[in-house]
Amino acid sequence: MVRARSGRAKSRLRTRLLAGVAAAVLTSAGTVAAGTANASEEHPAPASPAAVPAHAVTGYWQNFNNGATVQKLKDVDDAYDIIAVSFADATGQPGAVTFHLDPAVGYGSTDEFKADIKAKQAAGTSVVLSIGGEKGSVSVNDDTSAKNFADSVNGLMDEYGFNGVDIDLENGLNSTYMTQALKAVHDRHSDVVVTMAPQTIDMQSPQNEYFKTALGIKDFLTVVNMQYYNSGSMNGCDGEVYAQGSVDFLTSLACIQLEGGLDPSQVGIGVPASARAAGSGYVAPSVVNAALDCLTQGTNCGSFKPSKTYPGLRGAMTWSTNWDAANGNEFAGQVGAHVHGLP
Repeated sequence: MVRARSGRAKSRLRTRLLAGVAAAVLTSAGTVAAGTANASEEHPAPASPAAVPAHAVTGYWQNFNNGATVQKLKDVDDAYDIIAVSFADATGQPGAVTFHLDPAVGYGSTDEFKADIKAKQAAGTSVVLSIGGEKGSVSVNDDTSAKNFADSVNGLMDEYGFNGVDIDLENGLNSTYMTQALKAVHDRHSDVVVTMAPQTIDMQSPQNEYFKTALGIKDFLTVVNMQYYNSGSMNGCDGEVYAQGSVDFLTSLACIQLEGGLDPSQVGIGVPASARAAGSGYVAPSVVNAALDCLTQGTNCGSFKPSKTYPGLRGAMTWSTNWDAANGNEFAGQVGAHVHGLP
């Protein structure tokens, strides 16, 4: 995800051949309720929103000003079912994270920010804290850092009322210890909403560390919204190479996750909200909607057509709500409406 305050995405043009996708039995995943548990009296639990919808729209909210529309959480379009607050900050402790409001976003106090979280939750939206981004430096690679990660995330959920956590680590991930850390978060907050935003290269095979992490927490994972941008060409599930920016790119790469072990309810399509939001890979809302139709109903496909449909597909994600606002909320209005209208 684009963390740079300059507003320019770092292109990662790669062409990779898929060595092989290990087929796995799809495991049903129930709808994940948004909310937290075990909050202290000092930090009361957030308002209990409705469960994350069967078809949901995720948007990243920028806790910085990089030229996109500056928003408070209350300004984020109501089409977003999950808002990922971007980003947590690393601390001096390995694996531990914290969060600091950037004065540039206009909040007068932390209490005002917390009140906006509660208001969004009362309206049925889940608010999660995103870890990582393009320049994120959090590393969870042993028992100590896994514990520090879990303890700090649990503490921030209690303090701010976040519904969960988003994993957007773009500089490497250890599946053993990240799985361990996320299970510890789930042990403390059984209703935790867990989202992930891997790059395309990270989900080319179930043997990749990101993919293994997703499978390792499959019993409580909410959604993987892979970043279908800043990528270059990649292999689809049929072994053919597809270029980003097309319906085929979206559908053939989603197919890898759908046939590699994730439930359709755990798969979403992540795209930039505008051409300015990423270095490459922007597609018009109509292309995203066509890909959603192809995957869920077998219609509006390009040259690639999956062997079966996945009507339970979770939905779509965008970077970011701020860039969407700068683009007239085109993603929220068009893709959001389409996602919520899926059967």
